[in-house]
Amino acid sequence: MAITTADSYLFKGIKDSAPFVFVAGPFGLLFGVLATEAGLRIIESFTFSLTVFAGAAQLTAMQLMLEGAPMIVVLVSALAVNLRVAMYSASLTPYLGAAPMWQRALAAMFIVDQSYALSIVQFETDREMTLPQRMAYFAGTNVIVAPAWVLCTLTGALLGARIPDSWALDFVLPIAFLAMICPMLRTKAHVVAALVAVVTALLAAGLPYNLGLMVAGLAGMLAGAQAELYFERKAARS
Repeated sequence: MAITTADSYLFKGIKDSAPFVFVAGPFGLLFGVLATEAGLRIIESFTFSLTVFAGAAQLTAMQLMLEGAPMIVVLVSALAVNLRVAMYSASLTPYLGAAPMWQRALAAMFIVDQSYALSIVQFETDREMTLPQRMAYFAGTNVIVAPAWVLCTLTGALLGARIPDSWALDFVLPIAFLAMICPMLRTKAHVVAALVAVVTALLAAGLPYNLGLMVAGLAGMLAGAQAELYFERKAARS
């Protein structure tokens, strides 16, 4: 039977996002441990995740703080990592931009990799969805993942260094991004952007304070934009 109600889309969002709890959990534990090692108190670690809600940026900031990087580098690096969310927002605007301001404000707070990846695929696949259905689906993608992230951060902060290194929690991050990125490589321009970013990140890995990540991100965006223009011109000539 076809999904027709907003509540049905809410539960579909919850169901589709459920596997990401197994990513958000270890990811949150890792951040909680790093925050403790960086000198943050438990309440500070908990508040950090509750108010910022940006795992990759939070981990970047914590790692740089542990390395003793200057605060300006910490802030700029975290901002650079989170700039992708601005692109996510722009991509979701055609689908959610007509919602009331309070709904858009809440959505902006909870745009993360998993909620964006699931939502954009759903919206592009089911073009007949109404605005309330889209908002309901987007909300569903965060119903269990967001609390899991915050609570696991608290758990990691409470356990601190007692979590053994053999658990390899830091390995969750690349797995999570691979799982989200691969289904989104739908055009040749996407593939070019991803390949250029990966190669640049490897070549720039030696730069201090994770600056290679910013360089790779910029290179990937530029390459993707140029590739899209090239393929569009080529299609027009054909």
